[in-house]
Amino acid sequence: MNTPLSHEGIKNLKLGDTVYLSGTIFIARDEAHLRALKFYEESKELPVDFNGGVIFHCGPIVRKEDKKILAAGPTTSARMNSMEPKFIELSGIKGIIGKGGMSKDTVEAMKKFGCVYFAFTGGAAVLAAKGLENVKDVFWLDLGMPEALWVVEANDFGPLVVAIDAYGNSIYDEVSKNVGKNIIDSKRILGLE
Repeated sequence: MNTPLSHEGIKNLKLGDTVYLSGTIFIARDEAHLRALKFYEESKELPVDFNGGVIFHCGPIVRKEDKKILAAGPTTSARMNSMEPKFIELSGIKGIIGKGGMSKDTVEAMKKFGCVYFAFTGGAAVLAAKGLENVKDVFWLDLGMPEALWVVEANDFGPLVVAIDAYGNSIYDEVSKNVGKNIIDSKRILGLE
């Protein structure tokens, strides 16, 4: 898929679909989210237009000399749960990349405003960096390299798995249900119930 993502494009994605992204991706974690939300609250112009974009929860390691991304492992997305619903609403992003899923409030915002969550495997930071070819720009470096807002050019970035779709369906919920069912079944088989 190419960024920016269209509303129609994300509506066609289903749980478990494998996706590779090409085009502009924004890299931002906690501090960049907080600053962006402050800009929105104060009606200040942001340095980028997130509308239709994809944001990657990541603290990249970038070589200063040539701005080459050396490692780009996903950050645990739950760290952004308190900010993400408002960020989705105000920014118009259509995709989030991270690991571990998001809260029910965030999933509801994704459903309401049309956004999907792509899971990227943790521990594969060098693989992730290979799909991020070029740093186009960076803002808010005063927050530090991992917390700055990075604008990067992706080329077949992935593999990404649709873990939460635009309808509010979540692989994480499915896994939790199956684990609970398996525990009950195991207790029954072992006569512990």
